[in-house]
Amino acid sequence: MAQKPRRAWQRMLSGRRLDLLDPTPFDIEIADIAHGLAFVARWNGQTQGDWPYSVAEHSLLVERIFARLNPEAPARWRLAALLHDAPEYVIGDMISPVKSALGAEYGEMDQRLTTAIHRKFGLPAALPMTVKKKIKMADRVSARLEAVRIAGFADSEARRLFPVPDSAMLDDLEIRLRPPAEVRKAYLDRFSELIDEIDI
Repeated sequence: MAQKPRRAWQRMLSGRRLDLLDPTPFDIEIADIAHGLAFVARWNGQTQGDWPYSVAEHSLLVERIFARLNPEAPARWRLAALLHDAPEYVIGDMISPVKSALGAEYGEMDQRLTTAIHRKFGLPAALPMTVKKKIKMADRVSARLEAVRIAGFADSEARRLFPVPDSAMLDDLEIRLRPPAEVRKAYLDRFSELIDEIDI
């Protein structure tokens, strides 16, 4: 008797059925991304405060840092920064030690979802390496700030794990902790602003 294939899709609140092994742009909706990311906690939820620090909030911060570090960057690359963790709306935010333990399969699933998300919103499936590195730097700045301000890391430990070229860039950045519905709206609003700017 043939073995029944394993279910690899998830029904989204939009009604879309997203196949995690073969995602297509047709199955991607920004409302699903914003909702999912607003309810996914960074740092496995091990953060201080009355609200979890969500991936959506982190993504908003990364986009702000990216724009600050790259003031001439076009809106499409700022959109890429906002969407840099978008696959986590369905696969969750795995901390680095867990990603290492899972091996290549997690990375491959993340890449398939990233490709579908990028195509949905008019970005190249693979970002130019220079842009990718700049987004990664903004991500590291955000992680360094989060580690010290809300995740309980000592400054010396954070400096070692999340090196940044200039610590002064952290001085006037702020971590926001908000209810998920508020963060979801902020994410959707910023997405709409960037899309409008790209379409002009």
